Amino acid sequence: MSEENKKETAPKAVETPKSEEVKATETPVVEEVKTEEAPVVEEVKAEEDPVVEEVKAEEDPVVEEVKSKETQKKKVVKKAKVEEFDWDKAAQNDMYSTKERSDLEKEYAATLPEVMDKQVLDGTVVVISDREVVVDINFKSDGVISFNEFKYNPDLKAGDSVEVLVEKQEDKNGQLVLSHKRARILRAWDKVNVALETGEVVNGQILSRTKGGMIVDVFGIECFLPGSQIDVKPIRDYDEYVGKKMEFKVVKVNEAFRNVVVSHKALIEADLAVQTKEIMSKLEKGQVLEGTVKNITSYGVFVDLGGIDGLIHITDLSWGRISHPEEIVSLDESINVVILDFDEGKSRIQLGLKQLGAHPWDNLDSELKVGDEVDGKVVVVADYGVFIELQAGIEALLHVSEMSWSTHLRSANDFYKKGDTVKAQILTLDKDTRKMSLGVKQLTPDPWAEIEGNFPVGSKHSVKVRNFTNFGIFVELVEGVDGLVHISDLSWSKKIKHPAEFTQVDAMLDVVVLDIDKSNRKISLGHKQLEENPWDEYAKQFTEGKDYDATVKEVFDKGAVIALSEEVEAFAPKRHTEKEDGSSIAVGETLSFRILEFSKENKRILVSHTAIFKEEFEAERKKSAASAKKVMKKLEDDKQQSTLGDLDSLATLKNDLENGKK
Repeated sequence: MSEENKKETAPKAVETPKSEEVKATETPVVEEVKTEEAPVVEEVKAEEDPVVEEVKAEEDPVVEEVKSKETQKKKVVKKAKVEEFDWDKAAQNDMYSTKERSDLEKEYAATLPEVMDKQVLDGTVVVISDREVVVDINFKSDGVISFNEFKYNPDLKAGDSVEVLVEKQEDKNGQLVLSHKRARILRAWDKVNVALETGEVVNGQILSRTKGGMIVDVFGIECFLPGSQIDVKPIRDYDEYVGKKMEFKVVKVNEAFRNVVVSHKALIEADLAVQTKEIMSKLEKGQVLEGTVKNITSYGVFVDLGGIDGLIHITDLSWGRISHPEEIVSLDESINVVILDFDEGKSRIQLGLKQLGAHPWDNLDSELKVGDEVDGKVVVVADYGVFIELQAGIEALLHVSEMSWSTHLRSANDFYKKGDTVKAQILTLDKDTRKMSLGVKQLTPDPWAEIEGNFPVGSKHSVKVRNFTNFGIFVELVEGVDGLVHISDLSWSKKIKHPAEFTQVDAMLDVVVLDIDKSNRKISLGHKQLEENPWDEYAKQFTEGKDYDATVKEVFDKGAVIALSEEVEAFAPKRHTEKEDGSSIAVGETLSFRILEFSKENKRILVSHTAIFKEEFEAERKKSAASAKKVMKKLEDDKQQSTLGDLDSLATLKNDLENGKK
């Protein structure tokens, strides 16, 4: 075969079906070569396929390698490098070599812009569908972005320039991956910081309402718009702002917490600053202006004076007392106000409404005087008294001490509550200082005026116990008249430590009037005086030196209380409570006691149990008492004549006292 025929047939051979067969069977042959080395070599040699011949003619390195291995005494055949054969190239009839193709790719890439992952670029919208947006960044392929990332821009159209972030140059499918949302966020923080520094006005869209304000989309960042920063006037309906596009000023950026605060009010205030300065320069105290009620609070009313706000405090709305400003004015109402004061530096204006009318005290009845009876309504209740409104703007104080003749001061809440109608008498009236005081008890007679006639000394009464003290019981004879029963006037015979042992609060108690001090409004009462003094009979019944059976009622450190009878109690000192066996008496025991002392004047009885079996004890006591008296008398007689030489005799007297000698 000639060289020309070889050249013509060579490429044809590559295109024959048998070439496809070789291609299809390439892999199994390789596997066979790996498992059965010698037979494979023989099989390749035996096949006289023209395709193989043509491959040999083209000096395929694979065939050459097989031949060389055959001539090397059938050594172990190594794995054929089938990967070096470009099957895609053969299938596509690609006439470029690997190197040529690589060079061409490099040349093509040089014509494209340099693109890196995570790079932010500007792209052009090519196609918009319901679900996707195709963006061209002048790269090998276009990127596809979800339409949800463009919802903030409903006016988006083909040809618009948008910023995108290169997520990946190629995904597993070779597709360019872009993100518009992430690109906006990355660039947004730079824009936000610049806007904060320069004071640049930014555009944003209010997305939703949240606690305390609104959420605003600015450059793709969700920013917070406080409710107080939406407008210079209070917002009544926040929902009406949702979805609106507005201009804002960035007032605070916290990148650490990814927080941005914006304000629309700041833009309005900037526009009003010049207007406010002009208005403030023309203000004068006492000037009457017309304004519109802008906002109502619990403490006052804000009025728009045409670009600047003024405050009417609740106390300057009406001469009379009001609970809330809404009782006087309403929102958006046009009213006339008077300027009371203003601070040009702080742009604060204090307004008044009641000052437009005359003060009620100026119209007070000139014939009104002290002693007159008036009617009014309780407007304020305090512990010390109540304020009564006689007419709008005129109030008078009714002190708690003037509500009742009783000397026991109580809270005004015990007498009146807000809204009560009260009839009272004018006690003081000063039109210059605009002060007035009232009294209610003056409308009834003073119970102390006829106290001596109503409660003469010696008269008996049944009274109510009001309260206790350590020294006695306070009782109420009538409203406004209280009396005291001293603790010593409760019982003739019983020792009462506290009045609570005798009676209780609100209980009825029979008393007799002992004394009246009208000037100081004091009455002394007694309870025991309702009975005859039993101590005359007790003196006859209980004589000194006699023994009586009695019951131990109480034992304490200093002695014991002994009940001689149901009405009579005696006292036994500690040293007189010892029994014959050395033990001490106990509560509830009934023992014999000897009366050592009976004092009618002091209403005191001293008894002893020990003296019954220790006669010498009593004798010694009397002897010691007499000796002590004698010694003390001698000392008194000789105290002016004492010298240093008398010290021995004084010592002797001291020993006599200690030993009970004369």
